[in-house]
Amino acid sequence: MDILYNILSVIGALGLFLYGMKVMSEGVQRAGGASMRKILNAMTRSQGRAIFTGLATTSVLQSSSATTVMVVSFVNAGLLQLREAFGVIMGANIGTTVTAWLIALALGKFSVTEVALPLIALTLPFLFLKNEKLRNTGEVFIGFAILFIGLSLLQNVVPTLKENPAFEEFIGNFSELGYLSIFLFVILGSLVTIVIQSSSAAIALTLALLSSNIITLELAAAMVLGENIGTTVTANFAAVVANSHAKKAARAHLIFNIVGVLWMLPVLPYFLQGLSSIYANTVGDQTVLGASSGPVVVALFHTTFNVLNMVLLIGFTDFIIKMAGRLVRQKVGGDAFKLEYIGAGVVGTPELALLEAHKEMRRYARITSSMNQMISRLLDVSDPVEKKVLLDEIKEAEEITDKYEMEVANYLTDLSKEEMSPSTSVRVRGLMGATNDLERIGDLYLQIAMNLESKNLKKVYFVPKQRQNLKDMLELLKEAFDIMYANLGDDGDGLDVQIAQEKEKEINELRNDLKRKHLKDVAKGRYSLESGIFYSDTFTAMEEIADHVVSISEGFSGDF
Repeated sequence: MDILYNILSVIGALGLFLYGMKVMSEGVQRAGGASMRKILNAMTRSQGRAIFTGLATTSVLQSSSATTVMVVSFVNAGLLQLREAFGVIMGANIGTTVTAWLIALALGKFSVTEVALPLIALTLPFLFLKNEKLRNTGEVFIGFAILFIGLSLLQNVVPTLKENPAFEEFIGNFSELGYLSIFLFVILGSLVTIVIQSSSAAIALTLALLSSNIITLELAAAMVLGENIGTTVTANFAAVVANSHAKKAARAHLIFNIVGVLWMLPVLPYFLQGLSSIYANTVGDQTVLGASSGPVVVALFHTTFNVLNMVLLIGFTDFIIKMAGRLVRQKVGGDAFKLEYIGAGVVGTPELALLEAHKEMRRYARITSSMNQMISRLLDVSDPVEKKVLLDEIKEAEEITDKYEMEVANYLTDLSKEEMSPSTSVRVRGLMGATNDLERIGDLYLQIAMNLESKNLKKVYFVPKQRQNLKDMLELLKEAFDIMYANLGDDGDGLDVQIAQEKEKEINELRNDLKRKHLKDVAKGRYSLESGIFYSDTFTAMEEIADHVVSISEGFSGDF
């Protein structure tokens, strides 16, 4: 029973640490989330800036998982390109080492642990203020204090494990196998991180075990290497329901960290010996800010390893992204992804190439607009099997739009490098804008389908009036697509932007009318609030689709 109590105590202390980190991270994101997203989007124009952005964002959030999940969602939304995203990920790997330093210093009874309770006392009143920014700031400091209280408890309860003979024998059996022990502890570090979904918490546990002399410096470093791999799992989970580009970003993160571990493993003992010598020669026998040497050396190792890994692999960015693409299995195969009119490189004159691109784009537009009818059918279907088939078709179509967007955009980018007339240049830019709009339309239709599926799983239903209103909106969207398809002609002639804008205005007016009536219907209890939320999200997404549809026509007119 003693060992069970000790293990539960460790888990409880670790849970308090995790809770503190969650409160602090959420407080930071609420206090400056919008600004951080803008910074992340603005500061990724070059790989150097992207790396710095990832480092800074992770240092503030104290969570590389939060940063990488954000990156995956940005890639999924088309706000970041894969190369930019990979730079942010490399920076995030370095930024997360800040946590290891804070923990290493705190384990040495650095003063921050001593002020945790007074810090809560001082910032607790902030939670009851009306000012939202101050409330969020209070959460950040309280989360920070809770985090270190959890760490302090972890430091106190971990040594009790060593007093248990069974646990000491268990650790001993796996810690005296030479390089095999290092490999096993890499796996252990990965598993711990995957289970608790936080590399920071896993590092806290690792350093607590090291400071209590339960594991050696080498095994602690091996666990840190494993934690580097385990932390990529969160982003890969987030990418499961994302598009292929987001999946590639997550896979690139996994490849980058695995390659780093593979080159470090053979030299780990020598690398640690070198760092220990540097540490000893720098500070002698003294401790750093009260911290014992072991955790500080591991923190130093964590930072040095991630910086070196970035320096060594940054030149292989394109290769890693290519390998990541091979790991993303396309669910729709065969001819579904085959471009019919254009191939690799620009062939012939720009005008002829543009004609071929127009033909390919019309095919792309047809696939995207077909999702409108699929959603209409999904609203009517009640049979679970038929619903599943429809959902699979919508997911399939969305993946096709992802592939088209990449292939057509690459072709148009090559085409834009050729010398061409001003009118041809306008049409090329219009097509490039259309590729992004069509891909986003596909994402929105998939979002609507997932929204409807979530509604069904929660056993929430639309009343006939809601269903009919949505079908009316879909009918207007169909008309908007027909206008767009006509404007997306092979030769670009006969363009009528005004009629496209009038149709968008009609859809906007319907959306506004539905919104007004929806609020009244909810107030009068004509359908449940939960049903109303699904309903509002659906027609709002439909109106956003209309914006992208008219944007395509406007792009071809040169009205960017």
